[in-house]
Amino acid sequence: TQLLNMELHCHNVFSNFMNDSPRIPFDCGVTIEDQLYLAYEKKIDALFITNHNTLNGYKQMVAYRDNHEKLRRIKIYPAEEITINTKGHILAYGIYETIKPGMDIDETLDAIKKQNAISCAAHPFAVSNGIREKAIKCDMIETFNSNNIDHYSNIVAEKFSSDNHMISIAGSDSHVLTTFGRCINSIESENKLDAILQEMLKRKSKILKAELALKEELFEHAYYMLSASRDHLLNYILVHHPSKFSLVKWTLDSFLSKPNSKLWKILGSLGLYLSKRVSKKVNMKGHNPYVFQDRSWKTLISMSLYP
Repeated sequence: TQLLNMELHCHNVFSNFMNDSPRIPFDCGVTIEDQLYLAYEKKIDALFITNHNTLNGYKQMVAYRDNHEKLRRIKIYPAEEITINTKGHILAYGIYETIKPGMDIDETLDAIKKQNAISCAAHPFAVSNGIREKAIKCDMIETFNSNNIDHYSNIVAEKFSSDNHMISIAGSDSHVLTTFGRCINSIESENKLDAILQEMLKRKSKILKAELALKEELFEHAYYMLSASRDHLLNYILVHHPSKFSLVKWTLDSFLSKPNSKLWKILGSLGLYLSKRVSKKVNMKGHNPYVFQDRSWKTLISMSLYP
């Protein structure tokens, strides 16, 4: 056995068009080449790729690694971030067939167990895509997610894990290259899939590093999604909201032409502030946790403004 450093939650270009969004289908611009070379630099031993609702990308990464001698010490293992019917996310580690999205939580967990894989509640108390208390049904829980810069989501997840004696991990949830490896989990194990999964279920993994993403990195991710999805978004608006097409096009192109202008930085910071207020109300004050599942800005603003 050896002490392994693991990246347990990250995405690459194979997540694109897999998030079931006709408006913004692009999710991540990180290439498998860049991801693997960064894994080498960061001395990551075991890499679980958790693209949205697909295993596509896993075999391609293995093939690329095998063709580059310096990368061969990195073990790459199959995983998936599955969207269930409530829009919550569950991580599946060690699957060999893609698990379809849109099933309820019990169907999804059954599908994971049938493949002798293990499940983990991803960012369970994130307001828009967590499964909240149903995390108790999973094998593990992600108590720290780098993108939860509201803080409250991680605080509540940690308390829930402690109260229910769950196996806890930290997830980078990396969608841009600079956040890859932001969270590292370590484990004493052979660097083989079955051995790692068994040791994780025995509570042998430890959170070695858990750091939040920077606000600028979240903005970078937002810029990628909007710039890459521009034509899809405008086509959607033209079909479903034609009266708003000109305004949306002007606003979108204005942002994409000068994303670092003071105006857009202020608006981006305002959006994060409003999200933090909503998270505080939901996670700390007991407000309805499902109000923001549709990611509606109208809902976000109205809920964040009232006392």
